[in-house]
Amino acid sequence: MTVEVGILAALFAIWRIARKLPFATTEGAIERAIWIDRFERATFMPSELSLQHFVLDHAWIGRFLNTYDAAMHVPALLAFLVWLYVRHRDSFPHWRNGLAFLTGACLVIRFLRVAPPRLVPGLGYIDLADIFGFSVYGPVGTGVSDQLAAMPSIHVGWAAVVSFGIVATSTSRWRWVFLLHVVITLIAVSATGHHWWLDGLVAIALLWLGLWADTAVRRSLVARREPVPDPAA
Repeated sequence: MTVEVGILAALFAIWRIARKLPFATTEGAIERAIWIDRFERATFMPSELSLQHFVLDHAWIGRFLNTYDAAMHVPALLAFLVWLYVRHRDSFPHWRNGLAFLTGACLVIRFLRVAPPRLVPGLGYIDLADIFGFSVYGPVGTGVSDQLAAMPSIHVGWAAVVSFGIVATSTSRWRWVFLLHVVITLIAVSATGHHWWLDGLVAIALLWLGLWADTAVRRSLVARREPVPDPAA
């Protein structure tokens, strides 16, 4: 378990350090965000702004989603990993590798800067934390999280690891309830103005790709270990 914790801690540390590197600039962030907004409109995706207006009209929902976005992703992921290691250890490497691939891919993509909706002028978004408090963000370049690394959403990606991992490995009839975690997270990051819908969908796609690659590599290794039939036999 010590090795597993070390691997995951190293990934998380690299994620935090990366935002301080000199090539993590603001260049092109607003332009790419505007492109995403236009793409979502062109493909008839639901409006994040309409969702935000809805939660502003229902303060208890806005407060809940704002707190969920800020506080849930790390504790939920850690609890899932501990549960998986203790209860379904044979599945742990598969989901650990999927998580590692997702986090590494997000680390690379984040250097293609993308602004969140709330930082794009003229669109009408606000930061829900300005209304309800409890924010991990400060002025751009400060705070716990990198504000111009909206694409992809690591919050949604980690929530997908938890939700899909529980559904895939648990045998409980209640396992489907945990799909709510990724659904609520996707709604929360969009309603708060911190992410576009596309940010979350790309993160989920990256997780799927990582899990697929892990499965493909494992099958290839098993095939290589299998003895080759002797044609003379």
